[in-house]
Amino acid sequence: MAFDTLRPPLDPRIPTDRRMEKFIIEGGTPLSGTIVPAGNKNAALPALAAALLTAEEVVLRNVPRIRDVQAMVELLVRLGAKAEWRDENVIAVRCDEVNRTDVDPQLAERMRASFLVAGPLLARFGRADMPPPGGDVIGRRRLDPHLDAFRALGADVRAARWFELRAPDGLHACDFFMDEASVMGTENALMAAALTPGSTVIHNAASEPHVQDLAHLLMQMGARIEGIGSNLLIIHGQEELGGADYAIGPDHIEIGSFIALAACTGGELRIRDCVPHHLRMTRLAFERIGCRIAYDGNDVIVPPDQQLRIKSDEGEAVSKIEDGPWPAFPADLTSIALAMATQAEGLLLIHEKMFENRLFFVDKLVSMGARVIVCDPHRAVVSGPSRLHGERMESPDIRAGMAMLIAALCAEGRSEIGNIRQIDRGYERIDERLRALGARIERVAGERVLA
Repeated sequence: MAFDTLRPPLDPRIPTDRRMEKFIIEGGTPLSGTIVPAGNKNAALPALAAALLTAEEVVLRNVPRIRDVQAMVELLVRLGAKAEWRDENVIAVRCDEVNRTDVDPQLAERMRASFLVAGPLLARFGRADMPPPGGDVIGRRRLDPHLDAFRALGADVRAARWFELRAPDGLHACDFFMDEASVMGTENALMAAALTPGSTVIHNAASEPHVQDLAHLLMQMGARIEGIGSNLLIIHGQEELGGADYAIGPDHIEIGSFIALAACTGGELRIRDCVPHHLRMTRLAFERIGCRIAYDGNDVIVPPDQQLRIKSDEGEAVSKIEDGPWPAFPADLTSIALAMATQAEGLLLIHEKMFENRLFFVDKLVSMGARVIVCDPHRAVVSGPSRLHGERMESPDIRAGMAMLIAALCAEGRSEIGNIRQIDRGYERIDERLRALGARIERVAGERVLA
């Protein structure tokens, strides 16, 4: 098939006009049935960026059709790449005619992951001009780990309003320690090192499933990587990398969200084709809230009519769920755990260590009748169960939007959730997929908005 070199391949299921849409939800219906999780959003985005490392074609399978993926594809095409959707969730990208290394600021503003093209551009072309990335406003999200990695690899970094990255003589293999286990910082370092001849060692690397996915893709492209899944990565980079045909793994965050949806609404749900060892800490944390799950091969089974009850720590101490770098509880599931805890009997402390604005959506749940005390920007105490009622709300970010959706689906009456573009950034056709499970949810177009 011929690539479309004039414009990115738009997804007809993602609205392209600028209408402010909302969800109308009638709560109180158990969600039951079978669902297949989408591909991992946080793996698909760096995988798309990695296509910049080669002139050969990169085919990615199980790619979620969400707003953030569409934005990344548009960004690549603006740089000169060619892309086309070849099947429902299969996209092919070829970067043999990339003709610029400056990223469009309007596209960068749409997502945090825009900064992931910095490493590939720098490694292949010796330069990258990067505007500040956008994304969820959930707290301070440092770029220092990315820039420190580029410096360690021999790049000149100039940071003002834009970030000017230069390596006219190429990058050089190195041994460096990251000052935090940054996921995207690790991914940028991985991609840059894969196209840098020699052995680069990254200490204190992130090891989330999406980082592992990227490492496996880079190996298929020709790099050799040791330590995948650990905090010590050794990348044996190459002069050139080739094409690949790679399938993105299932999204463990979406799986956790579906588990919570079923548990809170009382339905029986089968989630197909999961990776059970990616859910170990999620299962432990959710069991602390009283949520039981079982496995049938690689399928997750959520039994019906669960009696959610928070399990106190030894000595009847208040139980706690706290996030941390992998394999600790994922930060992206703290909002989901908090929403589920509103339907569980007992007290639970949610400790969001990583982002100081993540819990600022809690007032939306309080307006629905939830009993939650925000102690400080990082901690909230939930007392349940709460009898929730429908309310009008706005989604401030992807995961808060899903938490509000969970609350609305188990509440009495009708809820409205606005700014659902945020939810669409991370969850593929969530309204259609939930309706197939029995949810009463409709997408309604509203007034046109700018940008």
